[in-house]
Formats: sequence, structure tokens, C-alpha cells
Amino acid sequence: MKYLLIIVVLSSISFASCSKEKVQTPAPPEVAQKSEFEIARDQVKKDPKDAAAWYYLAQLYEDANAYQEEIDALKHVISLKPEMGYTYFKLGTTYNRVERYEDAVTNFRKATQYLHNQPMIYNNLAISYGKLGKTDDEIAALRKALAIRPKYAIARYNLGMAYVKKGDRAEATKQYQLLKNLDEGAAASLKKEIDSKGK
Repeated sequence: MKYLLIIVVLSSISFASCSKEKVQTPAPPEVAQKSEFEIARDQVKKDPKDAAAWYYLAQLYEDANAYQEEIDALKHVISLKPEMGYTYFKLGTTYNRVERYEDAVTNFRKATQYLHNQPMIYNNLAISYGKLGKTDDEIAALRKALAIRPKYAIARYNLGMAYVKKGDRAEATKQYQLLKNLDEGAAASLKKEIDSKGK
């Protein structure tokens, strides 16, 4: 197979060299293509009231782990479309990443006003409360997430861990029993934490 390919390539080269026509290579493009960042930035400069462009720019910043820039872009979205509930969720998630948990709580709570049936918001709100040492609020938020979606394994695990943190072994064990049917790996991890606190 390789031998045939070489013959084909060589014969085409010799054919081209025998030809009287000049082979022209395409000229390089005069202007390099713009990056997605440049396109998005150009769009918000062109139309600063384009909430969708700001949101897209925020997503690009998130992908690049440029969290402060993402926060600034999301704030622009909110100033233009305060009713866009998912933006508050994104902002809360980013505040969690940069360990600004009070700001995360504020934005997750705002997100729940628009998207009150989204269990992921309550789960992430609980994480913020947990980081602030507000275990009772953490548990309440996780219970809300599970009231919306009882088979939400991550929230079930987090609730078990919140009870471990609180020292409520009975409730933590109850969450472990419920979690076993949803995610065996997470259940095993929770069981290990319960057992280590029981010693």
C-alpha cells in the first residue's frame, strides 16, 4: 500500500515538472482571522446593549478561567436584562470559584426568584452556605433541591455530608441509605465519612 502511494506521488511530481504551466500557490490571507474573544469584544463595543453578546463573552471568559472578567461581563448582562435568571446562577457559580461566598449566596438567592424549580441552584446555594459555616441553611437548601428532584444524587450526597458536619449520624446514615440506590460510589464515600466521624 505504501509502495503504491509513493509511485502515485512521484508520478504526479514528474508530471507536474514536465508541464509547461506554472503552479501557483495561493497567496496568504492579508488579514489574520479574528479570535472568538476579539469577535465578541467587537460586538459589545459596537452594541453595548447587546445582552446576548455580553453573555457569550462571559462564557468565553469562563472557558479561559478568567473569572473576574467573567463576573464583569455577567454584571453587564444583569444591568441590561435583570429578569434573565440564569445569569444570577452563573454569577453565583463564579463567585463560588473565587471564594466570594457571600456574593455567591446573594446571586443564587436572586436566581431562585426567577428559576425556583431548578434544583442545581439550591445545591450550589447550599455549597456557599457550607463554606460560610451556615450548616442549617446548607441543609435547608439541599432539602429544597431534593424536594424538587428526589433522585438528585449530588444533592443527596451533599446533604449526607452536611449532616456529618453537624454531627447528626442518624440523618447522615439515612441519606446514605437513600443514596445507595442512586450512586454506589458516592454512597461508599459518604459511608466512609460517617464511619470516620463515628469513631
